[in-house]
Amino acid sequence: MSIGTAPAPRRRTGGRTLLTVVYLLLAGFGALYLLPFVIQIVTSFKTDPDAVAHPLSLLPNPFSLASYRTLFGLGTTGDPVPFTRWLANSVLVTVFITTGRVFFDSLAGYALARLDFRGRNLLFNGLLTVMAVPGVVLLIPKFLVLNQLGIYDSYAGMVIPLLVDAAGVFIMRQFFVSIPKEVEEAARIDGASIFRTFWSVVLPMARPALITLTILSFQGSWNEFTHFLVATQSPQYETLTTGLAHLVSGSLSAGTQYPLKLTAALLATIPVAAVFFAFQRHFVRSANSGAVKQ
Repeated sequence: MSIGTAPAPRRRTGGRTLLTVVYLLLAGFGALYLLPFVIQIVTSFKTDPDAVAHPLSLLPNPFSLASYRTLFGLGTTGDPVPFTRWLANSVLVTVFITTGRVFFDSLAGYALARLDFRGRNLLFNGLLTVMAVPGVVLLIPKFLVLNQLGIYDSYAGMVIPLLVDAAGVFIMRQFFVSIPKEVEEAARIDGASIFRTFWSVVLPMARPALITLTILSFQGSWNEFTHFLVATQSPQYETLTTGLAHLVSGSLSAGTQYPLKLTAALLATIPVAAVFFAFQRHFVRSANSGAVKQ
């Protein structure tokens, strides 16, 4: 019996060693993944000569807030980088696009899930087809349509084409299908109209899907680049993404200006990261509830 029980501690020790090695490898890969973000944050507090001489240094020498002052026009002559205008435009279009997508995608998803009308299956198949088409293919048609409608180079041209998203309609449609029909039938018996049933009964039950759609819509509209690049040409309509592209390309300033460029990119990333981390718990819960219902 003693011979049979002797290897147990060795086996347990070997398992702990293997687990420790795995954790160390994961920690190393995690640190390697976070390193570019850390360098971005540190470089935003460097001066231009320090950033050029020591690009990978994790200690600014000297510590400087010059890039932040330049972006917000504090203590500088003029405003060579209209960062505040980019930020205002991004906030404006993101609010309208996110609100429109949540509302219209919910309406379209409910119609495809519950309303019985001719051509519903054909419309749903067309929706799936649109999701499979790369967005780059539609850039020239977008430009032609916007120009023909007279809304090119305007806020309307930036917002209206993005108010409805095929992926958002699909998400809401799939969630509405999972809701029992008996709930809606009870509301109909009480005299509620179709829209009243949707707005007061079904939509509150779709809170997990709405949270997911809100997060995805916010991230998608905030980070949108190709559509804004095609839909506008005037500097007054530049958003953070198009403005940063011009800044990085060097069309707005001379020299490398690594601290200024990385500071602008860092500030553009903060709102998306804040929204995701604030609603991460709801986002994961929505995914899990959707998986359970499937």
